[in-house]
Amino acid sequence: MTDFPEGAPCWADAMFKDVEGAKRFYGEVLGWTFGEASSEYGNYTQAYADGKAVAAVVPPMPGGEDMPSAWCLYFATSDAAATAEKIKAAGGNLLMEPMRVGDFGTMLLAQEPSGAVFGCWQPGLHRGFEKVGENGAYAWAEVFTRDPGKADGFLKAVFGYSGQKMETGEDPDAAGMDFKVFSVPGHEQPVLGRMRMGEEFPPEVPPYVQLYFTVPDCDAAVKKAKDLGGALHFGPMDSPFGRFAALADPQGAAFAVIDMSSTSGEMPQLTDE
Repeated sequence: MTDFPEGAPCWADAMFKDVEGAKRFYGEVLGWTFGEASSEYGNYTQAYADGKAVAAVVPPMPGGEDMPSAWCLYFATSDAAATAEKIKAAGGNLLMEPMRVGDFGTMLLAQEPSGAVFGCWQPGLHRGFEKVGENGAYAWAEVFTRDPGKADGFLKAVFGYSGQKMETGEDPDAAGMDFKVFSVPGHEQPVLGRMRMGEEFPPEVPPYVQLYFTVPDCDAAVKKAKDLGGALHFGPMDSPFGRFAALADPQGAAFAVIDMSSTSGEMPQLTDE
């Protein structure tokens, strides 16, 4: 299994009113298979790609039936209680205090000051993603926010990130874009992006964390998602990182797909803050 440095994305799950429908959709679009539902933990059901754990789906908790379906990204922590205190001190809001999940680990749910929801995971028996960056697995994530200053300061305070701003250069398509990447201490490879939400986002769309899953063919994945009742929000579009598209599943949960084998253009320049 992969071990994750402090502050790196390490797991993802989502609540669905129609869990069987979600399993059918993601099974078709991402090639996932599913394990047995754990009745002891709210019928939490792990998803697998090539036999390795890549995510999980779960029905709403009692009282949460009216909550919209959404993917939740978890960041690795060695001490969930200490991270919870950092979250509060940095202006975040704890939605769920650190809670032990049997021998599997300890979780918390929180909201950063600009509004995006995320989780933290202190591993026990469950270490997190068993693979990343491969077909069917998590690839990348970005925080979409209307208040970059609040989000940036919070992420740095809680996770100790260093940040780099992407220079847009002379690309007219990128004019006015405010995008940063964050890295964890001691690791050069970025672990998270942050995008400022512009006027193209309707005001009713709250800040959120966009998860990217790897697919072998972006266009084929988009077609399959649409055929199964999903919605296309953006793309498909070529980029130096791969061909990608932003989607929503039939129950409204936003996610993105990316074919990292299909790249186009020069890599953008990053400037240290």
